Amino acid sequence: MGGLWEAGVNSFKTLFYKSTATRKYTFEELSTLLAKIEACLNSRPLAPMSEDPTDLLALTPGHFLVGGPLLVTVEPEIKGASTLIINRWQHLKALHQQFRLRWKEEYLKEPHKRTKWQVPTRNLDVGELVIIKDDNLPSNEWRLGRIDSVFPGPDGHVRVVNIRTARGIVKRTP
Repeated sequence: MGGLWEAGVNSFKTLFYKSTATRKYTFEELSTLLAKIEACLNSRPLAPMSEDPTDLLALTPGHFLVGGPLLVTVEPEIKGASTLIINRWQHLKALHQQFRLRWKEEYLKEPHKRTKWQVPTRNLDVGELVIIKDDNLPSNEWRLGRIDSVFPGPDGHVRVVNIRTARGIVKRTP
């Protein structure tokens, strides 16, 4: 069980080093950046809050820390390379956004690692809570949905699902 936490720490350390190794930071800048990244990491969904198929809320590490989901103000995305930004605050915001995009990408791919099919895996079921990739969300928000219907292929494995979200029904391939 400890391997899961260690993998998370390793993922953070690798991404953090790649993001911050090219520049020196003051204590205040580094602590601000770490606080923003911490909020991003502690907002990831762990499990559904309930078995109710209409409930789209997920339990996060933030629930254990503050008793509820972590809230953050939405900031406009900074375009362009962070090395060209002169203002240090904007540079920190750009670093945070780069870290968030890369970490969310890695986190979403982690459960779906492709391994050799030596043992059969479980099909998706109706009512399961899933994460939907959406790059246009703020750093602490995740687009969640519940599987509404499944469409198995000729081999019996689920190939397409309809997902119920807060915005409506979305059709995706698993």
